[in-house]
Amino acid sequence: MGKKELNKFKGEVMKAKGYTVDKKNPDAIKYEIAKEQGVPLKEGYNGHLTSEQAGKVGGPIGGNMVKEMVRMAQEQLKKK
Repeated sequence: MGKKELNKFKGEVMKAKGYTVDKKNPDAIKYEIAKEQGVPLKEGYNGHLTSEQAGKVGGPIGGNMVKEMVRMAQEQLKKK
């Protein structure tokens, strides 16, 4: 799966979680998550962020993506 496909998947997963997702730029969801978490994420370089702050943004996104991939795998196993 390439970056384009991953971003599309990210958008689909986060939309299912109730977030507003820009179909043309699903990766932008990270800015909405950052705002909710009080993390000063900006476009471009974000070297000023702590690991904790970065985790507050990436954790919910990646965690939800992993949960969905597990669910999809379980569905595939049920079909066999």
